[in-house]
Amino acid sequence: QVQLVESGGGLVQPGGSLRLSCAASGSILSIATMGWYRQAPGKQRELVATLTTGSGRTNFADSVKGRFAISRDNAKNTVYLQMNRLKPEDAAVYYCKMDVVSGGLMYPYWGQGTQVTVSS
Repeated sequence: QVQLVESGGGLVQPGGSLRLSCAASGSILSIATMGWYRQAPGKQRELVATLTTGSGRTNFADSVKGRFAISRDNAKNTVYLQMNRLKPEDAAVYYCKMDVVSGGLMYPYWGQGTQVTVSS
């Protein structure tokens, strides 16, 4: 079993910054991809950013390009989302997702979600 634990959400004023963290623990051989998604009330969950660990390739939603950065700490099986110049429309529950290789197979795991509120 693998667990993802997120932290770092909260209330921030427009233009401010937050850093989200997501740490994986459990039976992990390797992690193929790490990513962040978000879901605002009444909306579908959407991709924010992904990172492919083998290539280091990153992918961002157009709405966050130039403001958000995704990074990882391999030793800690942790992925980060640095969010800068936050806007009210960035408010949502943010979920991390990792595609974990374990026992020769790959499984998707999700974090429990962390609330980000952007308001003055």
